[in-house]
Amino acid sequence: MLAAMPPTPPPSPKPQRNEPSARDRGDACPGALRLHAADDGGLARLRLPAGRLTARQVEVLAHAAETLGDGSVSVTSRGNAELRGLADGCGTELAALLADAGLLPSATHERVRNIVVSPAAGLDGLGGPEVQLWARELDALLCAAPWAAALSGRFLFVLDDGRGDVAGLGGDVTLVAVEAGRARLYVGGQAYHVAGTDAARAALTAAGAFLDAARAAGTGAWRVGELPDGHAPDLAGALARAGIAAEPVTPAASLLLYGGPPAPGPLGARALYVLAPLGRLTAAQLRALLPAEEVRLTPWRGAVVVGTTAGTDRLAAHGLITDPGSPWVNVTACTGRPGCAKSLADVRADAVPAPARGLPGAGTPVHYSGCERRCGHPHGTWVDVVATADGAYLVNGAPTPRTALHEAVTTARTTTTATTR
Repeated sequence: MLAAMPPTPPPSPKPQRNEPSARDRGDACPGALRLHAADDGGLARLRLPAGRLTARQVEVLAHAAETLGDGSVSVTSRGNAELRGLADGCGTELAALLADAGLLPSATHERVRNIVVSPAAGLDGLGGPEVQLWARELDALLCAAPWAAALSGRFLFVLDDGRGDVAGLGGDVTLVAVEAGRARLYVGGQAYHVAGTDAARAALTAAGAFLDAARAAGTGAWRVGELPDGHAPDLAGALARAGIAAEPVTPAASLLLYGGPPAPGPLGARALYVLAPLGRLTAAQLRALLPAEEVRLTPWRGAVVVGTTAGTDRLAAHGLITDPGSPWVNVTACTGRPGCAKSLADVRADAVPAPARGLPGAGTPVHYSGCERRCGHPHGTWVDVVATADGAYLVNGAPTPRTALHEAVTTARTTTTATTR
């Protein structure tokens, strides 16, 4: 049985943007075994490579949420799952439930299994199906490498099937399927072509090259973007030492494009995509996704139900978003009050889509943040709504009274004014 780890200490202050990070201790990112003490109870973050859940695992998560937590599961911006409101002392019971369901293959590596994959890969014929196989191989290699446990819980692998839906999600190591049997590997400003049969091994090798560079830099960097100038990973050397044939690609940056998420609805002939309002799935909503061959949680806080395109009316009746024209599409929020001590507002209540208040809502994604940390914000371009200490908000930097919030957000969503990060 896997034992629960002690709660995490409070996180270190975040470095200023565009400034190299100096970390004086290890990453305190929560996991399934190391719980975080939030204002609403314990928080467990469960890494799900490719977001994949079997039908049994869906039921186990629903059961854990009901019996140990607040009755819901949050879908994160990496397609992982969070349980909140966990009672004191339940860590060992939770670990046993998850381990028995096959959700904790490694007690030492559970926090580093951050692998985001194109959710529709192999389902709709638009991209290369092999990335799902790469993800499984990479996960196995990651868990089998003792040194990989030194990676931060924030280090991210991204595997794109060629459609560009996840390639721009800020991966530290990104693999893109470019043609049958070939992958493009990105790390920082470097890019190489490798054989598809070597893709997973190349991604793991790249992570090792990052750790070597981080140790040499001596700044305790958790992510590739935190490495100081002059300390880029020796990717070419690492691939060569691993016996992986690699062809350099230039210019690297121009090849990494962002295509955006799918719309709710059918994906090909055998899958259905739904969204969870503000990324929260109740236990009943989780069970409503079944029966399914598998469920894939997505970085856009939704779920791909594999094995059917039917049942949209039933899922909609459970409060899931099945209509691409729904006002809930592209509206996200952090936890906010009362769950987060740092939050200045109940942003989830304030983020109820504008149409529910009699206003039109569509256009650019919008994210509501309870403080300037902007936890869980989208990648690319979005309307940036941040709570302030005086009870108001900043909408793309403009001070906005709470009473005028939805008018300001609606205007911002239908103009070109937005935040890009």
